[in-house]
Amino acid sequence: MSKRNVEVCFTPAVYDTFKKDEAIVVAVDILRATSAICTAFMNGVERIIPVATLEEAKAYKQKGFMVAAERDGIVRDFADFGNSPFNFTPERVAHKQIVYSTTNGTHTIMMASHSHQVLIGAYLNHQALVDHILKEQRDLIILCAGWKRKFNLEDTLFAGSLAQAVLRDNRFESICDSTYAAMDLWDVARVDLMAYLDKVAQRHRLARNGLDDVLEYCHTFDQTDKIPYLKDDYLITL
Repeated sequence: MSKRNVEVCFTPAVYDTFKKDEAIVVAVDILRATSAICTAFMNGVERIIPVATLEEAKAYKQKGFMVAAERDGIVRDFADFGNSPFNFTPERVAHKQIVYSTTNGTHTIMMASHSHQVLIGAYLNHQALVDHILKEQRDLIILCAGWKRKFNLEDTLFAGSLAQAVLRDNRFESICDSTYAAMDLWDVARVDLMAYLDKVAQRHRLARNGLDDVLEYCHTFDQTDKIPYLKDDYLITL
Protein backbone atom coordinates (compact mmCIF):
# COMPACT_ATOMS: atom_id res chain seq x y z
CA MET A 1 0.00 0.00 0.00
CA SER A 2 1.37 3.41 -0.94
CA LYS A 3 2.04 5.91 1.79
CA ARG A 4 -0.25 8.84 2.47
CA ASN A 5 1.12 12.31 1.85
CA VAL A 6 1.20 15.17 4.36
CA GLU A 7 1.19 18.73 3.03
CA VAL A 8 1.08 22.14 4.67
CA CYS A 9 -0.59 25.06 2.91
CA PHE A 10 0.69 28.27 4.48
CA THR A 11 -2.17 30.49 3.33
CA PRO A 12 -5.58 30.24 1.64
CA ALA A 13 -4.15 32.33 -1.19
CA VAL A 14 -2.40 29.24 -2.59
CA TYR A 15 -4.89 26.58 -1.55
CA ASP A 16 -5.93 25.91 -5.16
CA THR A 17 -2.50 24.36 -5.73
CA PHE A 18 -3.00 21.90 -2.86
CA LYS A 19 -6.65 20.92 -2.84
CA LYS A 20 -7.70 17.32 -3.33
CA ASP A 21 -11.28 16.13 -3.04
CA GLU A 22 -10.22 12.86 -1.41
CA ALA A 23 -7.96 14.42 1.27
CA ILE A 24 -8.61 15.29 4.88
CA VAL A 25 -8.10 19.00 5.50
CA VAL A 26 -7.30 20.35 8.95
CA ALA A 27 -8.23 24.03 9.06
CA VAL A 28 -6.10 26.03 11.50
CA ASP A 29 -6.54 29.53 12.94
CA ILE A 30 -4.86 29.33 16.32
CA LEU A 31 -5.38 33.00 17.27
CA ARG A 32 -8.27 32.63 17.67
CA ALA A 33 -11.01 31.02 15.57
CA THR A 34 -10.22 27.31 15.66
CA SER A 35 -9.20 27.51 19.32
CA ALA A 36 -12.55 29.15 20.06
CA ILE A 37 -14.48 26.56 18.06
CA CYS A 38 -12.82 23.69 19.92
CA THR A 39 -13.58 25.45 23.20
CA ALA A 40 -17.23 25.89 22.26
CA PHE A 41 -17.61 22.16 21.65
CA MET A 42 -15.74 21.37 24.87
CA ASN A 43 -18.38 23.47 26.61
CA GLY A 44 -21.40 21.87 25.02
CA VAL A 45 -22.36 23.91 21.97
CA GLU A 46 -24.73 21.94 19.74
CA ARG A 47 -23.52 23.25 16.40
CA ILE A 48 -21.68 26.19 14.87
CA ILE A 49 -22.62 27.71 11.53
CA PRO A 50 -19.49 29.30 10.00
CA VAL A 51 -20.12 32.13 7.56
CA ALA A 52 -17.53 34.02 5.55
CA THR A 53 -19.13 37.48 5.49
CA LEU A 54 -20.54 39.89 8.04
CA GLU A 55 -23.61 40.32 5.84
CA GLU A 56 -24.43 36.62 6.25
CA ALA A 57 -23.85 36.84 10.00
CA LYS A 58 -26.10 39.86 10.30
CA ALA A 59 -28.86 38.12 8.33
CA TYR A 60 -28.74 35.18 10.75
CA LYS A 61 -28.89 37.61 13.69
CA GLN A 62 -32.04 39.13 12.24
CA LYS A 63 -33.55 35.62 12.17
CA GLY A 64 -32.92 35.25 15.91
CA PHE A 65 -29.65 33.29 15.95
CA MET A 66 -26.91 33.91 18.50
CA VAL A 67 -23.94 35.36 16.60
CA ALA A 68 -20.22 35.57 17.31
CA ALA A 69 -18.59 37.94 14.82
CA GLU A 70 -15.41 39.99 14.65
CA ARG A 71 -13.10 41.66 12.23
CA ASP A 72 -9.48 42.47 13.11
CA GLY A 73 -10.24 41.17 16.60
CA ILE A 74 -13.02 43.69 17.28
CA VAL A 75 -16.54 42.50 18.07
CA ARG A 76 -19.09 43.72 15.53
CA ASP A 77 -21.84 45.94 16.90
CA PHE A 78 -24.65 43.54 15.97
CA ALA A 79 -22.96 40.45 17.44
CA ASP A 80 -23.56 38.82 20.81
CA PHE A 81 -19.81 38.35 21.32
CA GLY A 82 -16.50 38.03 19.48
CA ASN A 83 -14.11 35.14 19.00
CA SER A 84 -12.16 34.90 22.23
CA PRO A 85 -12.29 31.29 23.43
CA PHE A 86 -13.16 32.71 26.85
CA ASN A 87 -16.50 33.94 25.46
CA PHE A 88 -17.62 30.38 24.76
CA THR A 89 -18.49 29.40 28.33
CA PRO A 90 -20.85 26.51 29.18
CA GLU A 91 -23.39 29.01 30.54
CA ARG A 92 -23.45 30.87 27.25
CA VAL A 93 -23.15 28.13 24.61
CA ALA A 94 -24.30 24.76 25.98
CA HIS A 95 -27.03 23.23 23.79
CA LYS A 96 -27.03 26.31 21.53
CA GLN A 97 -26.52 26.92 17.81
CA ILE A 98 -24.11 29.77 17.12
CA VAL A 99 -23.37 31.58 13.87
CA TYR A 100 -19.70 32.43 13.62
CA SER A 101 -17.78 34.84 11.37
CA THR A 102 -14.13 35.87 11.75
CA THR A 103 -11.45 37.72 9.82
CA ASN A 104 -9.64 34.63 8.55
CA GLY A 105 -10.83 31.36 10.02
CA THR A 106 -14.41 30.88 8.83
CA HIS A 107 -13.59 31.66 5.20
CA THR A 108 -10.74 29.15 5.36
CA ILE A 109 -13.03 26.43 6.72
CA MET A 110 -15.63 26.93 4.00
CA MET A 111 -13.16 27.01 1.11
CA ALA A 112 -12.13 23.42 1.92
CA SER A 113 -15.71 22.12 1.96
CA HIS A 114 -15.14 20.09 -1.22
CA SER A 115 -12.75 17.79 0.67
CA HIS A 116 -13.45 14.33 2.01
CA GLN A 117 -13.43 15.82 5.50
CA VAL A 118 -12.71 19.25 6.98
CA LEU A 119 -11.53 19.09 10.59
CA ILE A 120 -11.01 21.99 12.99
CA GLY A 121 -7.51 21.95 14.42
CA ALA A 122 -6.01 23.51 17.53
CA TYR A 123 -3.47 22.60 20.16
CA LEU A 124 -6.49 21.93 22.37
CA ASN A 125 -7.40 18.79 20.37
CA HIS A 126 -3.96 17.98 18.95
CA GLN A 127 -3.70 14.31 19.98
CA ALA A 128 -7.31 13.59 19.02
CA LEU A 129 -6.54 14.92 15.54
CA VAL A 130 -3.44 12.75 15.24
CA ASP A 131 -5.34 9.63 16.30
CA HIS A 132 -8.16 10.31 13.84
CA ILE A 133 -5.82 11.05 10.92
CA LEU A 134 -3.84 7.85 11.52
CA LYS A 135 -7.06 5.85 11.66
CA GLU A 136 -8.48 7.34 8.45
CA GLN A 137 -5.35 6.78 6.35
CA ARG A 138 -5.93 9.52 3.81
CA ASP A 139 -3.74 12.25 2.39
CA LEU A 140 -3.59 15.19 4.78
CA ILE A 141 -3.56 18.90 4.01
CA ILE A 142 -3.02 21.25 6.94
CA LEU A 143 -4.55 24.54 5.81
CA CYS A 144 -3.36 27.61 7.70
CA ALA A 145 -5.80 30.52 7.79
CA GLY A 146 -2.93 33.01 7.93
CA TRP A 147 -3.69 36.70 8.15
CA LYS A 148 -5.78 38.18 5.33
CA ARG A 149 -4.41 35.58 2.89
CA LYS A 150 -0.81 36.14 4.05
CA PHE A 151 1.56 33.79 5.90
CA ASN A 152 1.53 33.85 9.68
CA LEU A 153 3.74 32.22 12.28
CA GLU A 154 1.23 30.85 14.77
CA ASP A 155 -0.70 28.68 12.31
CA THR A 156 2.50 27.48 10.68
CA LEU A 157 3.94 26.41 14.03
CA PHE A 158 0.86 24.34 14.76
CA ALA A 159 1.03 22.83 11.28
CA GLY A 160 4.62 21.81 11.92
CA SER A 161 3.70 20.21 15.22
CA LEU A 162 0.79 18.27 13.76
CA ALA A 163 2.71 17.18 10.65
CA GLN A 164 5.61 15.99 12.78
CA ALA A 165 3.30 13.90 14.97
CA VAL A 166 1.56 12.28 11.98
CA LEU A 167 4.81 11.57 10.19
CA ARG A 168 6.07 9.50 13.11
CA ASP A 169 3.78 6.83 11.67
CA ASN A 170 5.60 5.16 8.76
CA ARG A 171 2.39 4.86 6.76
CA PHE A 172 2.68 8.60 6.06
CA GLU A 173 5.31 10.59 4.20
CA SER A 174 5.81 14.11 2.90
CA ILE A 175 7.17 15.30 -0.40
CA CYS A 176 6.20 18.88 0.38
CA ASP A 177 8.80 21.53 1.16
CA SER A 178 6.35 23.63 3.16
CA THR A 179 5.74 20.67 5.46
CA TYR A 180 9.45 20.42 6.24
CA ALA A 181 9.72 24.19 6.66
CA ALA A 182 6.83 24.14 9.14
CA MET A 183 8.39 21.28 11.11
CA ASP A 184 11.77 23.00 11.19
CA LEU A 185 10.14 26.18 12.47
CA TRP A 186 8.28 24.18 15.13
CA ASP A 187 11.54 22.58 16.28
CA VAL A 188 13.04 26.04 16.81
CA ALA A 189 9.98 27.49 18.55
CA ARG A 190 9.07 24.57 20.80
CA VAL A 191 12.18 25.06 22.98
CA ASP A 192 10.48 28.11 24.52
CA LEU A 193 7.17 28.53 22.75
CA MET A 194 5.86 31.46 24.78
CA ALA A 195 9.06 33.42 24.19
CA TYR A 196 9.02 32.62 20.48
CA LEU A 197 5.44 33.85 20.20
CA ASP A 198 6.65 37.36 20.93
CA LYS A 199 7.52 37.46 17.22
CA VAL A 200 3.93 36.76 16.20
CA ALA A 201 2.24 39.80 14.64
CA GLN A 202 -1.22 38.68 15.70
CA ARG A 203 -0.10 38.59 19.32
CA HIS A 204 0.67 42.30 19.09
CA ARG A 205 -2.54 43.08 17.19
CA LEU A 206 -4.49 41.42 19.99
CA ALA A 207 -2.43 43.16 22.69
CA ARG A 208 -3.22 46.58 21.24
CA ASN A 209 -6.88 45.84 21.90
CA GLY A 210 -6.36 44.14 25.27
CA LEU A 211 -7.23 40.74 23.76
CA ASP A 212 -3.97 38.82 24.24
CA ASP A 213 -5.12 37.12 27.46
CA VAL A 214 -5.82 33.98 25.39
CA LEU A 215 -2.27 33.44 24.19
CA GLU A 216 -1.20 30.73 26.63
CA TYR A 217 -4.58 29.01 26.53
CA CYS A 218 -4.54 28.82 22.72
CA HIS A 219 -1.16 27.07 22.90
CA THR A 220 -2.17 24.46 25.49
CA PHE A 221 -2.11 20.87 24.31
CA ASP A 222 -4.83 18.24 24.58
CA GLN A 223 -7.65 19.73 26.59
CA THR A 224 -10.32 17.82 24.66
CA ASP A 225 -10.85 14.75 22.52
CA LYS A 226 -13.60 16.47 20.52
CA ILE A 227 -12.90 17.11 16.84
CA PRO A 228 -15.26 19.60 15.20
CA TYR A 229 -15.84 18.89 11.51
CA LEU A 230 -17.79 20.45 8.66
CA LYS A 231 -21.03 18.66 7.80
CA ASP A 232 -22.87 20.38 4.96
CA ASP A 233 -22.76 24.04 6.07
CA TYR A 234 -22.32 23.65 9.81
CA LEU A 235 -19.87 22.28 12.37
CA ILE A 236 -20.55 19.40 14.72
CA THR A 237 -18.18 16.90 16.35
CA LEU A 238 -17.09 13.46 15.23
